[in-house]
Amino acid sequence: MEGLHLTADCFDCKADTEFFLCQEQLSKLLTKITIEAGLTIVGQKYHSFNNPDGSAAGVTGTLLLAESHVAIHTWPEKNAVTLDVYVCNFHQDNSEKARYIVDSLIRHFQPDTVSRQQITRGQMTSATSGTETLSTERLSSSTFYSTRTTPLLQTRSQFQQIEIADSADFGKLMRIDGAMMTSEKDEFFYHENLIHPAAITHPAPRTALIIGGGDGGSCRELLKHPSLETLTLCEIDPAVVSISREYLPEIHQGSLDHVKVRHIHADGFAYIRECGELYDLIFLDLTDPQAPDGSTLAATCITEEFFQACAAKLTDNGMLVMHLGSPYYHPQRYCDTLRKLFVSFPVVRPYSVFIPLYGALWGMAIASKGIDPIALDASTVKQRIEHRQLKLLKYYNDEVHHALFVLPNFMRKLMPTTS
Repeated sequence: MEGLHLTADCFDCKADTEFFLCQEQLSKLLTKITIEAGLTIVGQKYHSFNNPDGSAAGVTGTLLLAESHVAIHTWPEKNAVTLDVYVCNFHQDNSEKARYIVDSLIRHFQPDTVSRQQITRGQMTSATSGTETLSTERLSSSTFYSTRTTPLLQTRSQFQQIEIADSADFGKLMRIDGAMMTSEKDEFFYHENLIHPAAITHPAPRTALIIGGGDGGSCRELLKHPSLETLTLCEIDPAVVSISREYLPEIHQGSLDHVKVRHIHADGFAYIRECGELYDLIFLDLTDPQAPDGSTLAATCITEEFFQACAAKLTDNGMLVMHLGSPYYHPQRYCDTLRKLFVSFPVVRPYSVFIPLYGALWGMAIASKGIDPIALDASTVKQRIEHRQLKLLKYYNDEVHHALFVLPNFMRKLMPTTS
């Protein structure tokens, strides 16, 4: 009984007409995608409809699966398609297989607009969808930050617990393992300041790597730089990408499916060690380096070994960018991470920005082999912003660029001593 039920209503589709009218073509398509997903077909049935004048009027098809079913109905008169996929997770988690089928069919039919729904079947949860609750995150062992939310999705992927909720102050938001990740209304505080200080400092970034960042906000900001040719998104958990596609379109704005974006689902450290490419920019858009309970997926990506591996994958003007946690609530982690960066890079520039969703001042850093974001004069920053037509930015501008790197005294004291 326990399983995942996905539906999608696709409008203004651009796929070939034969896939709206021909049973045989539709059957081949559904069979191919379902087998690719790794699900087991045990039966199938298709029926073609006709208009009163005898002309074709759409097809309904259903695949019976050992894991449940896949159903489709085409509406050629509206260039529309409705999809219905349900998988049972009794013996194993088939959720990603279901998402693969829906995502593949949406890509094939090329709709202008998609309405997607997701229901977790057969599970009793403590927070029922539609019921307001208090979402609380630990900032430290003694301090908590809360906001009222209405749960929309609670699911466990292969790697972590993922939640989507709605809220008055933040709009839709994502939590992973109980930690706030991103929200519709305040994501620009984080994404613009993670991406643009380094991207503007680079004369013309062509290649970039984001490790993490499955919500697509960092991709969206990087793609605003016209010189960028390729962007690799290395997100270990494909469920984060799939869920973000469905629930957080205001954040990714289609960037997750941009032609320049290549998806890799692998551990970030493993990918860095094995890839043969060099990057102008590497961004570590990870979950918290260490949660208050000590658990984290990102632990391997905050080591000296990892930072040195990243340095080896950077071009001469390349930069590594990451967040450091809160210098107030996590001072030891903040200092230790900076110390490890200084071991691997000759130039390390910490900066900070307040993130409303996190309830704290948040530390970030740019590390490079030589290029220095502080050395860039204000007029050059302004010229590059104008030349690259970085319009509609909500936070970052030429004056903010240098202001970000001004450290208050308590943060200066956290800077590691270098000799």
